[in-house]
Amino acid sequence: MPEIDSFPHYVEFRHVYKTFDHPVLVDSNFHVNAGETVAIIGRSGVGKSVTLSHIMGFLRPDEGRVIVAHEDITDFPENELRRIRKKVTMVFQSGALFDSMTVAENVLFSLELREDYNEQNKEDVVNGLLGMVDISEARDSYPADLSTGYKRAVAIARALAAQPECILYDEPTTMVDPIMSDHLSDLMLRLKRQLKLTSVVVTHDLDLMYKVADRVVVLFEGRVIFFGPVADLQKSEHPHIREFLEMDRVW
Repeated sequence: MPEIDSFPHYVEFRHVYKTFDHPVLVDSNFHVNAGETVAIIGRSGVGKSVTLSHIMGFLRPDEGRVIVAHEDITDFPENELRRIRKKVTMVFQSGALFDSMTVAENVLFSLELREDYNEQNKEDVVNGLLGMVDISEARDSYPADLSTGYKRAVAIARALAAQPECILYDEPTTMVDPIMSDHLSDLMLRLKRQLKLTSVVVTHDLDLMYKVADRVVVLFEGRVIFFGPVADLQKSEHPHIREFLEMDRVW
């Protein structure tokens, strides 16, 4: 059962280290409270996506503890991680859609194992979710017919079908046009406000960070060099953070 008293933060990294051929995470510490959105920014290769993989339990830390859904998942076996993944879902950069299924069928896939819905309920939920993410007109389209931005919106709808407590977004606005980028960021903000979802957003997009994040983690050479409210980021004198802020996008 969740140990909220022991682990008050919904997600927390406690002195997390991870090394592959070189150190990727070095004494990483931050936390995410229930209902808030935390952005993780930094150059390519600094450990942003590796951080998300630890939250999902796809990777285990070499040292340190990883708390998710108020539970220490560091040493969880796979069956316990599957239980956590019912609460925490991830929207992959690729969308990770099934090419042989229509948009509606992709969203329906997350409902197939739900015994609390009959077929009509499922149809209603699919239609409602597609309406929520403003892509009802693409219901019968296949992923190959969709733009990158539309695929991400479908992936968000499919993630929501599982009724998660927390969504992880991996570069949600990368490689999409400015109009769709605004649409996706507006959607993420709406989901946060309406559904009170906890969110972690890995992004290069400073505009997205400013719009949706309550707090921000800045990674540099595997270390957390800033963790705090987005508004306080402007006050940092760290040279790498100043460089970030002077660019329209962080690459």
